[in-house]
Amino acid sequence: MPPDTAGPYKRELERRFRASVAEAQRGRALDVYLPVRPVGETGLGASIVVSEALPPRQRAGGPPAPPTEVAVQLLTRDAPAAIGEADLSSGEIDGALAVRREYVAGADPSRGAELASRRVEYIASVPGDPGRWFVAAFSTVGAGDPGEELSEVLVTWFDALMETFRWRYT
Repeated sequence: MPPDTAGPYKRELERRFRASVAEAQRGRALDVYLPVRPVGETGLGASIVVSEALPPRQRAGGPPAPPTEVAVQLLTRDAPAAIGEADLSSGEIDGALAVRREYVAGADPSRGAELASRRVEYIASVPGDPGRWFVAAFSTVGAGDPGEELSEVLVTWFDALMETFRWRYT
């Protein structure tokens, strides 16, 4: 493609990339993973954002809430109204309580989301520190339809990634 033709596309890609990173920063993200190289003929419409979720405040002088209660509070507090059909499950990640939430988020052109996306979030307690929670949020538009095969494969890949997650203390 000639540079004068490719230039506007590159600038739009850069604008969207910067907007994604800025939005993640506003959401207190610790890490953002965005594929920027094309896979074959197309780009891979997926991302992973890692952040820390702050648990709801404890009552003054009261005992810390059990991790299961905190997990439920975090899920319901952060849940957009549009995810009433979310698939919720719980388990452990490397010995820590974890909750998995999967849902489809509708398109929202006002926020730059032209397509619906499939989202999977893992919220896990940090072992030995009841006041800290880790969130790994995955999002994909697949091939333009969050229910199609590419989305399924990418969600399966992210689940495998999270199932092999291990804590490392330094």
